[in-house]
Amino acid sequence: MRLMLCSLFCAIAATASLPTAAAQAQRIVVHAGHLLDVDSGAMLADQAVTVEHGQVASVKPWPDSYTAGSKVIDWTAYTVVPGLMDMHTHIADEPESADPGAALKSTPARDAFIGAKNARNTLRAGFTTVRDVGVYRGFADIALRDAIQAGYVPGPRMFVAGAYITIPGGGGEITGLPAGTVVPDEFRRGVSKGPDDVRKHVDFILDHGADLIKVIATGAVLTDGTEPGQSEYTEEEIHAAVTEAAKRGKFVAAHAHGAEGIKRAVRAGVRSIEHGSLIDDEGIALMKQHGTWLVADIYDGDYIDSVGRSEGWSAEKIRKNVETTEAQREGFRKAVKAGVHIAFGTDAGVYPHGDNARQFAYMVRYGMTPLQAIRAATIDAARLLGKEKELGSIVPAKAADMVAVACDPLKDVDCLRQVRGVMKAGETISLD
Repeated sequence: MRLMLCSLFCAIAATASLPTAAAQAQRIVVHAGHLLDVDSGAMLADQAVTVEHGQVASVKPWPDSYTAGSKVIDWTAYTVVPGLMDMHTHIADEPESADPGAALKSTPARDAFIGAKNARNTLRAGFTTVRDVGVYRGFADIALRDAIQAGYVPGPRMFVAGAYITIPGGGGEITGLPAGTVVPDEFRRGVSKGPDDVRKHVDFILDHGADLIKVIATGAVLTDGTEPGQSEYTEEEIHAAVTEAAKRGKFVAAHAHGAEGIKRAVRAGVRSIEHGSLIDDEGIALMKQHGTWLVADIYDGDYIDSVGRSEGWSAEKIRKNVETTEAQREGFRKAVKAGVHIAFGTDAGVYPHGDNARQFAYMVRYGMTPLQAIRAATIDAARLLGKEKELGSIVPAKAADMVAVACDPLKDVDCLRQVRGVMKAGETISLD
């Protein structure tokens, strides 16, 4: 399957604008009208960011910068922030719809084109790095990640989960299908029951090139036949995934809506809790104690309520969305106040890719300052990945990932939707 998808990505390589070796080696200077230092929180005026070999070489006031022989990018009319990072996406999968069997009706070829389109839209929106936390068609995300790395298609830097570790019929399965429907094995790569089975499938997924493991610890809002508040794995089973992944230096992200499922996952040692919709005070205290990250998609509820209703998504999904949306936002507010580590994550794929920045305003509405929200999508997201020495801020020796926006996001964080320029690893991305 991976070879098939990689071949398909090669076939659409002409859609990518590939830099020549000379262009990659060229010294670039980005002249920023204002530049946000996310480490200190300072907004610096009239800065020159020198880029060499895809990395930041220096950051200096413009008059002090040497530009002779360099390509100068004029972003003096804009505020420049680090490349944005979304820690909960589903780029390589079918978009959410009213048809529970949509993924089964697609093909690897179609999925490859969908993934390429989603990746391009995400990058053009200023998101230069994403964590893609699961696909139904196993390992499609690995093929997309590799195609982007090879330059076959434009897209963000991807860290991918490969497939869901989920119980049979659980939150990571395709459900709600007509009686007698057979779901092919490629959609059930991580279906596991019991610690030994979990360990076996963790190894299987990592052997195929995944960067992290995604465990579905509770039921899901958008999986019919499951309940968000219901735990689907024991603490022992989640711990089996964590310890097996750790042998390979990999983290586990846990999809967990329910309070008990969240606490099981935290005690088991997961790196992050995804969604966290029904978290209670004890769960928040545990996350703070263990240093567990929260990645909460607090914009999604409004989209599901509006578009889901208009497009005829199942009554069960709409009901579960209503039951979790405001609870999730209140839990998020409490987690912010308690000082829990929080990284930006949207569940893009539930809503259209490229609209990721809509969530910033919600994060501010529910307790964050604009700077905290931006840090969640830059340096803090890099810390979640364990990549803070390479990504997340505009400083020497890190990847030259930058976004130019049309106003000051510290005054109006929704300004991050007004993207006027994107650079990933020193390459300027076309927004046309």
